[in-house]
Amino acid sequence: MMGFSVQRWAAWAPGLVHPASWETWLANPHALPAEGTPALTAMPAMMRRRVDRLGRIALQAAYDAHVDAPAAPVIFASRYGDLGRSVELLTQLARSEPLSPTSFSLSVHNAIGALYSIARGDTSAYGAIAAGEETVEAAFTEACGLLSDGVPRVMVVVYEEPVPSPWEHFCRDVAFPHAWACLLSASTGADAVHLDCAAGPPDASLTEQGPSDLPVDLRVLRFLVSGASRWEHAAGGRRWRWARHG
Repeated sequence: MMGFSVQRWAAWAPGLVHPASWETWLANPHALPAEGTPALTAMPAMMRRRVDRLGRIALQAAYDAHVDAPAAPVIFASRYGDLGRSVELLTQLARSEPLSPTSFSLSVHNAIGALYSIARGDTSAYGAIAAGEETVEAAFTEACGLLSDGVPRVMVVVYEEPVPSPWEHFCRDVAFPHAWACLLSASTGADAVHLDCAAGPPDASLTEQGPSDLPVDLRVLRFLVSGASRWEHAAGGRRWRWARHG
């Protein structure tokens, strides 16, 4: 798969806003508040009022990573998306209550990307990916495909929050809402990151670097920003191998 480099990155969680504080926290994770919402002042107020907490967090990371960079395709990736809206809608259906068309339109995975595109007046390609525990790898695979096709830069936005009741048993490793975004470009230099996939059992020496009590997406972010040479994620009978060959 084509190598890439991270031109710029940003992340947001309650209590963590700046890259420097994120780097410190990723090296030594500790409990973070479960509540908190960014101001999202970069988005027009009329649109901002329609966005729930998780969407605001994802969009804040996207705006912070994009800043003044030229328009680029954006891939929004989340394992479950804004599941809280779906729970609310299903509860209303069960009670035979009328549904909000706005809430329904914003419950789908591509809603956040659509709002970002409209707010920025950006007609670049946008995508939304949900691929279970391999969601991050699927998003970066898509990004590398776009870079291979000659696109000069691609942004990947990953966002998650705790799964609400009654479905919390499906995923208990996300303890707080968060999002991170990376602006990527193709690279063959020493800083290039390569991602590939193979079958077979994982290499135990590569599956973890640092504390392991993080959700998978934040372990990927830790690898990307730490300068580590290799990291491996085993999922679905596959071994996803992240590496720098410089």
